[in-house]
Amino acid sequence: MDRPPQKILIIAGEESGDMRAASLVHEIKHLCPNVEFTGIAGDRCRHEGVKTFTDMTELAVIGFTEVIKNIMRIKRIFDLTLEHARQQRPDLAILVDYPGFNLRLAKELKKMGIKVIYYVSPQVWAWKESRVETIKRVVDRMLVLFPFEKDLYARHGYTADFVGHPLIDEAHAHTPRDIFLNQINLNPQKPVLAILPGSRDKEISRHLPVMLQAAQLVQKEQPDVQLVLLKAKNLSKDIFTSYLLNAPTGIKISEDYYDALNACDAAMVCSGTATLETGLMAKPMVVVYKTSWATWFIARMVVKIPCIALVNIVAGRKIAEELLQNNASPEAIAQETLKLLEPAHALKMRHDLSSIKTLLGASGASQRAARVVIEELSEK
Repeated sequence: MDRPPQKILIIAGEESGDMRAASLVHEIKHLCPNVEFTGIAGDRCRHEGVKTFTDMTELAVIGFTEVIKNIMRIKRIFDLTLEHARQQRPDLAILVDYPGFNLRLAKELKKMGIKVIYYVSPQVWAWKESRVETIKRVVDRMLVLFPFEKDLYARHGYTADFVGHPLIDEAHAHTPRDIFLNQINLNPQKPVLAILPGSRDKEISRHLPVMLQAAQLVQKEQPDVQLVLLKAKNLSKDIFTSYLLNAPTGIKISEDYYDALNACDAAMVCSGTATLETGLMAKPMVVVYKTSWATWFIARMVVKIPCIALVNIVAGRKIAEELLQNNASPEAIAQETLKLLEPAHALKMRHDLSSIKTLLGASGASQRAARVVIEELSEK
């Protein structure tokens, strides 16, 4: 008689989580084909065969005030997830980042006797280090992407598994620079500035207008600079339409992230995973981030690290300039971007960024994470 498939509940609440989860699902299926996945995720996970009972866009809110505004919707999805777990009785759950939702969910799943694996640690090193005590109670295995996270958990008497960062395997161009630029009708002989405004609607509305104004100022100083706007795959092109009405002429839109990053000479980047992607490709960048004033006020009180950009946190020092909230004016962004286009400044930043790949561990992160999951399934 064939053995019934083992069942895994997987929860990814946002675009970066969907990317990490999809790679992990792919590797788990390669090692153990007789596994079924259900949960909350996006297109990447569905492409890997995850059956979703709601889309991750239902959870994709950021900031303290935004969560409060959407609290009833989030609670409805939380209750739906618990009911799904009661009915399906998964062999284990994989919770990907998204701590406000997932740590509460882990607590309830543990009450049901469901083993919990947490992939991509909450940023306890930035704020709420007290969450480590909660994690020790409700998470069976914590899989971390950064070596300093393993050390932090060890200081609290908890053993986390450092698996490395999947971006080591993912952040590579597929098309040579000149060919890619010709494909999008840009001149390979002229400098290219990439604009990465984020992967959420709110990030686009807060970052793109100021980035486009900054790009216009850059072009006034250097008229030969060409612009390419990087669109996250989860976003519709329509979201950019109104912003581009008064945008610099000749701007191109691409969702081929790594080909576009490979082709650019400098970048304006929304703080987040994109700073690591840009750093791994050794592209000079200025980091931009704006949020609601209420969220910013609260964050200033609770965040305890000097830098917020992942590329700077991993490096352990400020490599890329961070322009945050009121400091993220078009003039300031343009001024920093023009520095990045200076050969000497660009060369130094590329050299500084070259250490990022080493700090993120060896290739094969998703495979290592998958082996931990299979190990836990085997013990079930």
